[in-house]
Amino acid sequence: MDPRHKPLAIAAGVLLTVWALAMTGYILAKNAKVTGEKVRAYLANTDLSKLKDKDRAKALKQLADYMNQLPADERRSTRMDREWGRWFKDMNDQEKGELIEATMPTGVTQMLTAFEQLPPEKRQKAIQDSLKRMREARNDPRNASQWQGKDAPPPLNPELEKRAATVGLGAFYSQSSAQTKAELAPLLEEIQRSMESGRLMRPGK
Repeated sequence: MDPRHKPLAIAAGVLLTVWALAMTGYILAKNAKVTGEKVRAYLANTDLSKLKDKDRAKALKQLADYMNQLPADERRSTRMDREWGRWFKDMNDQEKGELIEATMPTGVTQMLTAFEQLPPEKRQKAIQDSLKRMREARNDPRNASQWQGKDAPPPLNPELEKRAATVGLGAFYSQSSAQTKAELAPLLEEIQRSMESGRLMRPGK
């Protein structure tokens, strides 16, 4: 090699190495990122009913870890997915309670305290508006593969909606069974989003 070209060859080699490392890092980061699609695939490909003891506990912990890495909107939609419902049917009450507590967003307790301080009419409207947005998400054609069909999870029980509005969402949630808490979780997350965005505090809201 011509000595004059040696520095150029070294520089090109360094650039190629840096580029290769950058691409490797990008691919690893992309594969490591948790998405709603990845969580649904995990739920669909893992049969909880066939797992016992440590393997079962490990699978549930993995699900909790995945859920806690999702953005709020994807976490909410995953809770409403048919595969989430299938797993829930296979869990006992203790497992349900532990999973819900482990995957509820930070600050939900504080949110419930603040929510209970709102006027009754504003609380009721907040619940109705949040349920409306949840129904719109369920009816979105882009979510057809997740929520439509005979195995799709049902909408929030009207009785639960009524009791949450009249009894008080905080008290009702704290006294509910694990199954009821699971049904209420998407609603709590939607209300929390509304409060954090300031939507509930705007005039006329």
